[in-house]
This record gives sequence, structure tokens and C-alpha cells, in this order.
Amino acid sequence: MHIFESSEPGFEATLKRFQNRSSDVPQKIVKDVGAILARVREEGDRAVFELTRKFDRLTLDASTVEMNPEEIDRAEASADPKALAALRTAAERIRSFHERQREESWTVTDDDGVILGQIVRPLKRVGIYVPGGKAAYPSSVLMNAIPARVAGVREIIMVTPAPGGDVNPYVLAAARIAGVDRIFRVGGAQAVGALAYGTESIPRVDKIVGPGNIYVALAKKLVFGIVDIDMIAGPSEILIIADHTANPDFIAADMLSQAEHDEMAWAILVSDSTQVIQDVQASLESQLKTLPRREIARKALDEFGTMVRVKHLKEAARVANAVGPEHLEVMTRNPSDLLDDLENAGAIFLGSYSAEPIGDYMAGPNHVLPTGGTSRFFSPLHMGDFYKRSSLISYTRDGFRKVCDDTILLAELEQLPGHARAVSIRKEAIEKNEAAL
Repeated sequence: MHIFESSEPGFEATLKRFQNRSSDVPQKIVKDVGAILARVREEGDRAVFELTRKFDRLTLDASTVEMNPEEIDRAEASADPKALAALRTAAERIRSFHERQREESWTVTDDDGVILGQIVRPLKRVGIYVPGGKAAYPSSVLMNAIPARVAGVREIIMVTPAPGGDVNPYVLAAARIAGVDRIFRVGGAQAVGALAYGTESIPRVDKIVGPGNIYVALAKKLVFGIVDIDMIAGPSEILIIADHTANPDFIAADMLSQAEHDEMAWAILVSDSTQVIQDVQASLESQLKTLPRREIARKALDEFGTMVRVKHLKEAARVANAVGPEHLEVMTRNPSDLLDDLENAGAIFLGSYSAEPIGDYMAGPNHVLPTGGTSRFFSPLHMGDFYKRSSLISYTRDGFRKVCDDTILLAELEQLPGHARAVSIRKEAIEKNEAAL
């Protein structure tokens, strides 16, 4: 673990390291992903099937790339009923939370009859990427698909790798619970390309959401503009603000809950108590011994685990804002007292019993969160991500007359005479008609 004192010289440089923690992607990966996307764009199904055979050891064709309802039925039948019940409970809580984010179209009409407004419509088709292979994340299916369904997206397409042909049964069950329409057993950058460009078998979508490895994340970045995406997700991260009242075992467990994700995960403790920092260090060592994924977690803590001793909790909030973590926990005597000072975080967990995994699975707010400090300008995935908005403008003649001269003036100011003419020609027609009366 890296341990710092906020009062020591050079601590501001440490904060900058936190802020710049998103590393550049190796150019070889950029080149490889670009080549995969180019092949999919040009060759369609043929490229997708060849790449799937190469990377996932799975031979597909147009008749087998899409999963059929009977396969999903068998998956549900093989699943633990208690686990299915838990997924349905989580789905209902996620749905209830996101229904509060609904947006409606609106208009206003002024005294001259001018109508202005905004038309809100759901996207037509959304693609969800779900990791497969060693990892299985049915919760990610729920978090990505349910807001889309609540927003009114007409068709939800899911892609997920199936090495050897197998897809986790709980992922398939979650897809049915969440209302996914079609599931394709392809993954990697080629799946992102198929969603972005469309192939003979896989339809083109309007937006791609969902987590993935570096190849998937980079592919999403490269197709942005052809389709919309949610965000570029980086390694998992957690920052915990704690005072002397916090339980060190709770803190250590929550740090490990993120460190076990992968070797590049960040786990940061910021405290005004030296004793808490020492106790958390001891608890981490103790809990690591019994953690099944301890090798991954230990590597993450060795490389990115950090503890910061600050003078007071206001300074802890300053550190948290500089980091802008994906998950921010506050374990203090009065955690809500800091809320107004916390500006940058994907999700904020107040109190000792607001464990981060509760937010991952059961609380209801979305667990697709900005990472790498992007909480300065990104927000969690929400229903608004599945809407598109059109401005509505309807002018009457009286309303036009009030703004035409200023419009012409501004068009001429920007040296766009065609813009000015499109208004002046109407103004002249009005004046001509009035003169004839």
C-alpha cells in the first residue's frame, strides 16, 4: 500500500497522479482494434464469424449466431430459484428507481402564438455488451437493459461472448427478466463493430452500452459518432473517507470488494485518524488470507492501493474531489455533513451500512458509473441516456416580425448573407402585402 500525509511536501503532485490515472492505450491495441472494426464494416458476418472462431473457439453461422428462446428456457430451468428470485427483486428496485427519471415532451406558447418546445422520444434500437468467459455479470444486464426498457426503447439487442458455445445461465435469465429482445453469442471488438455497422445477421443499433475489456472499451470509443455510447469504462475504483468512528474491518472489506475486480483496480482510504489507517492495514492483511481472488486483489493493492492521512475531513473532501472516484464511501460520525463538499463522484455511499456492493446489486441506482476521474463531467447511466430530443419551433407572422431585424443583424455580423436573405425575403413579403391592403 502507498501511504501519504497530506501535509508532506509533494502531496499536490500525488493528487495530480490520482487525477491523471487513466493511462494511454498501447498503439498496438489501437491498431488491432481498428483493423477488427474495418473488417467487420467491410465483410459483415464473415468477419464476425472468423474472429469469433479465432478468439472464442466457437464456430458460428447465420443460423446459430443468435440464441433461440428454447436455449434461454433451458438456462432458466437450470438456475437456482433463489438466485432467480434475487435477480427479480433487484430488477424491480432498479426499475422503480429509473422510472423516477422519466422525461416528457413540452411546449410553451407566447402572446404572439409562437410555439417553442422539446420533443422527447426513445431511441429505436440499443445494443448491450455483456462480458462473458470467466466473468459473468447478470447485474450488468439488469442495469443496462432496464433503463432502456423503461425509457421505451423499441428493441434491445444483447451481445455476449460464448467461449466454447456456453453462455452463463444467469446472464440469460437476467436478459429475459430485463426485457432483452434478441441475444447474439459474439463478443470482443467484433461484436461492437457488428452493433455499430450492422451485419447480415446482427442489426445496427443507435447506441451501445455496457462494460468490457480494453478491446471492447477502445472499440466503443472508435465507433462513437457512428453510434452513441454510454462512456469509456476503466478499472474499478473506490475511495473511502473515514474518521475515528469507522469500523476498520468494514473499510478493508469494501476496499477488497473493488480490488478483487482486476489488477488495475484502485482502492483509496482517506482518514484523519492514524489509528484507523493502521487498523485497516492489519485488516486488509487478515482478510486477504481468506479471499478467493486474493492474488488479483493483492496485485491491485500493491500497485494502486493508497492511504492518505489528512488533517481534517474538509481536506478529505478536497482529496475526494481531486480523485473523482467511481465509488465514494463516507464512514464518519455524521456522513451527511460532508455531502455538500463532495462534488465529483459516480456514486456516494453515506454511512457504515451503505456498502458498495449494495449499490452494485440491490439499491436501485445504476451501477454503470464514470471512472478515471471522469465524474467531473460524466454521470451514472440513466434513463435520459436512452432518449433523443428534438427542438420544436413554430413562428407566427407577428412573432416573426418581432425578431426578424435582430436575426438579420446577427446573420450579417457573422457574414452569412444567405441566412440574412432567408429572413429578409419574408420580411419584404410581409411589408409588400401590408402595403397592398
